[in-house]
Amino acid sequence: MMPSAVLFDMDGTLVDSEHLWLTGERLVMGELGAQWSDADQEYCLGGPIERAVDYMLEKSGTHQTHQQVLERLLNVMGELYRSTPLRWQPGARSLILEALDSNIPTALVTASWRRIIDVVEESINKDLGRKAFSFTVGGDEVTQTKPNPEPYVTAAHALGFPPAHCLALEDSPPGALSALTAGCKVIAIPHITVIKEQPGLVNVLTLDGMHLAGLWSKFG
Repeated sequence: MMPSAVLFDMDGTLVDSEHLWLTGERLVMGELGAQWSDADQEYCLGGPIERAVDYMLEKSGTHQTHQQVLERLLNVMGELYRSTPLRWQPGARSLILEALDSNIPTALVTASWRRIIDVVEESINKDLGRKAFSFTVGGDEVTQTKPNPEPYVTAAHALGFPPAHCLALEDSPPGALSALTAGCKVIAIPHITVIKEQPGLVNVLTLDGMHLAGLWSKFG
C-alpha cells in the first residue's frame, strides 16, 4: 500500500536549512542590539515566522515595528537561501523522486513565506531536473498557519485527496500538530526538539534508506 499523496514540510525536513535560520535570526537580533541562542531557535522552531518576530521584539526591546523586523528577516533569509547551495536532509531527495516516479502527487507545506518558497523550489527543481511539487502553500497564503491544520487541509484538498489518505513529513512540534490535526498520517523526524508519538504520528530517526511503502505501513 502507498499513500495517495505525500506532503513535505520544508525547513529541517526536506532541506537542511535550520542553520540558515539560526544565522539569519542572529544577524537580525544583532542589528536590534540583542543576542539569539540555540535555545531561542528551538523555541521558535517550526514557525510561524510572525511568532519568531514577536519573540524577537519582546526579547530585544526594540522600538521597531513588527512589520519592519519581519521584512528585514525575510530579506536576510532570502539572501541566505540564494547564496547558499541546496542541502538535502538525509533521504528526502530519494523520497521525492520515488513519489514522482510512482505518480504520487506531492505538495510543499511550509510556514515560510512565498518569497522564500520560490527561491527554495527553484533550487529543488533544478537539482531534480523536473518539477518537484504539484502544489505549494506558504505561511502567508493561509488564514492560519502551523500549528493550525489549515495548511495541510489546504494542500490535501488541492491535490484532491482526504487528509487521511496523505502522508505528511515533519520535523517540528508545530508542524507535526498541524498535519496530525488535519487528519494526515504523520512521520516525524525530530532533530532539534522532541515530538511525542501518538496515534497517527510515528517518529523515525532519519529518512535515509526509507521508502514510501515502508513509511505508510507504520500506520497499519
